[in-house]
Amino acid sequence: MEGIGALFDWDGVVIDSSDQHERSWERLAEEEGRPLPADHFKRGFGMKNEKIIPGILGWTDDAGEVRRMSLRKEALYRDIIREEGITPLPGVAELLALLADEGVPCAVASSTHRENIETIFDAIGLRHRFQAVVTAEDVSHGKPDPEVFVESARRIGRPPERCVVFEDAHVGIEAGLAAGARVVAVATTHPADSLGRAHVTVERLTGVDRNLLASLFA
Repeated sequence: MEGIGALFDWDGVVIDSSDQHERSWERLAEEEGRPLPADHFKRGFGMKNEKIIPGILGWTDDAGEVRRMSLRKEALYRDIIREEGITPLPGVAELLALLADEGVPCAVASSTHRENIETIFDAIGLRHRFQAVVTAEDVSHGKPDPEVFVESARRIGRPPERCVVFEDAHVGIEAGLAAGARVVAVATTHPADSLGRAHVTVERLTGVDRNLLASLFA
């Protein structure tokens, strides 16, 4: 596996805090006295808040208000994480250890806010496994734009086409493919049969081993 890199989406791949995110939107809606469309969470999954608030929720188009609400939503999310704790998804620690043994540099490539990731690193203790962390604050365009994967590949010194992307969201899979990377879809959030554009689909990262990774670049 010489010369390759690994780029990890965060929520739904390293951890699953979809429940905490959904409840943070509910807390925000209650604070703001705003309605939440019944399917808002599914429709906005993997998108930046700056697209969700005006585009999915239809709350406001005012840039200042969108930013204020976005930051407050993330603060509510971190409150929930600190109250309840969180653990990595099955296979994550083992895969990161395997990649470290093979000398494969790893990066987080996520639309998540940096402070959220650092809060979770405090809880799960895997910060040392990642040579770079690229977050919403580091890019101008959210997924399905490939910018986050192109930038994370650059930071670990690998061309995107020599990287494997681990993703659970449809927009993330499209972003990984657009970057030219190999994409492993993880069926934590969506049914496996809906993730067919990825090069490989696994139910959990426990299904990823040396042979699978090598086959992606054969």
